[in-house]
Amino acid sequence: MSRELFKFKGGVHPPEHKAESNGRPIHAAPLPRKLVIPLRQHIGNPAKPVVEVGERVLKGQMIAAADGPISTAVHASSSGTVTAIDLQPVPHVSGLPDLCITIETDGRDEWIAHAPLDYRAMAPADLRTKLRDLGLAGLGGAVFPTGAKLNPGASGHCPTLIINGGECEPWITCDDVLMRHHADEILQGMAVMRHMMGSTEILVGIEDNKPEALDSMRSAAAKLDFAVEIIAVPTLYPSGGAKQMTEILTGKQVPSGKRSTDVGLQVFNVGTAYALARAVHHGEPLISRLVTVTGHVLRPQNFEVLIGTPMHTLITLAGDRDGTTGVLMGGPMMGMPMPTLDAPVVKATNCLLVESKELFPPLPKALPCIRCTRCADACPAELQPQELFRFAKAGDFGRAQEYHLFDCIECGCCSYVCPSHIPLVDFYRYAKSEIWAHEKDKRAADLARERHEFRQFRQEREKTEKAEKLAAKAQAKRAELAAEPAVVGAAPSDADAKKALIAAALARAQAKKSDAAPKNVDHLTPEQLQQIDEIEARRAKIRELARQPLESEEKNT
Repeated sequence: MSRELFKFKGGVHPPEHKAESNGRPIHAAPLPRKLVIPLRQHIGNPAKPVVEVGERVLKGQMIAAADGPISTAVHASSSGTVTAIDLQPVPHVSGLPDLCITIETDGRDEWIAHAPLDYRAMAPADLRTKLRDLGLAGLGGAVFPTGAKLNPGASGHCPTLIINGGECEPWITCDDVLMRHHADEILQGMAVMRHMMGSTEILVGIEDNKPEALDSMRSAAAKLDFAVEIIAVPTLYPSGGAKQMTEILTGKQVPSGKRSTDVGLQVFNVGTAYALARAVHHGEPLISRLVTVTGHVLRPQNFEVLIGTPMHTLITLAGDRDGTTGVLMGGPMMGMPMPTLDAPVVKATNCLLVESKELFPPLPKALPCIRCTRCADACPAELQPQELFRFAKAGDFGRAQEYHLFDCIECGCCSYVCPSHIPLVDFYRYAKSEIWAHEKDKRAADLARERHEFRQFRQEREKTEKAEKLAAKAQAKRAELAAEPAVVGAAPSDADAKKALIAAALARAQAKKSDAAPKNVDHLTPEQLQQIDEIEARRAKIRELARQPLESEEKNT
């Protein structure tokens, strides 16, 4: 009995251009003379260098360690000498350089000692940490650290595990070719995921335009001792998106702002499953991946490429041609233009698409929006792209967020169908970047305000303590004078008594002022009262800190 499939809203069907590159066997790209390995190849904190310039490293050796739970390590892709730790060009839409470790390879390709992991005997937390240290990250697009993603949460299990072999973007075939040639290892990685997530339902979704991959995966699944459903899904972009594949296979939608584990499932790319199998069964860190090189080249094909290999090396291997107008990392729908081909292959590099005027003619000039709503019909996230465009263009980022801007997966369906040729996704990316920048500035301002308020409270505390010390000193002086023999014949000085009274009054006033409650709050709105409560809570926290002894006083006691 075949599984019932569901449809997601929207989607488009652009020309596929898969046959250009999926018919050739996988070729290993040669070892380059120089590897440039970025420290930021994943979502989260960039890795921190643990090697120095001049140090010799081996293939698979950790050269940068993970920084926090949402991070992952970086490794040497081959043996050689570290020649630089500095800013280098990287594949990023901004075109800005980033911190990289450069290795001059020695040609030996000498491995560090490595061994399989007994994953069944390891505690889940220890295994996730080990996968983080092996540099595993998702190879399907988001590059989320795999170790963190393999955490099923408080429940301890995730009922449904989905392996995504959709690869819906035109031109890209690395996942298709990987499934044809390495189906057994993909399912070995899937078995590790099943063990770690406690999943009882295993689904593999593959678009029906990949019959060879479907046959290969079904043959491999037949050898397993547990049930796995290999499911052909209709070819429709962006069915390879995690949320779209989830909806097709299960009918479930992941709510806005929630994670897939909140609805009892998790999705991994086939490339991630393959890398996990290599890590667990061979102890290999993630130092290479399959990359499709296609478009305006003589021999479109897929290469097994070491991380850090310059992009121009792959284009030369595929046969560069005259008339190249640019190179995209990724496909035509979601790919980013490469500012320089000196940039290295990273974990997120699934395709290098070489452009020409014949294959990708320049878009016509953008015209005003005619409110045709074709973009809304095509949007798989069920958004209103025309409204998001209007708000982003006007700088009304608050309204854009109200219309769920951050649910946009930037698939490009809206731009593809727009009759006015408006680059809609560019406006959404701009709005997101402005909101992130504003949030960063707000956090910095909040921190500065807290520091300022703490400084004020500290100064008030010091004044109060000084007044209390003066009052205590005056009191002691009066007691001393009162206890002196009568021959002295002198009563406590009126001036000293006045000073003591003033100091005590000042101390009481300061204490009363610090504990004063806010006034004029009788007719405020609930939102204003909530803001006052938050301010008072912050002040109370700072006041509590201010009452603690200073470090200098603690050292003197």
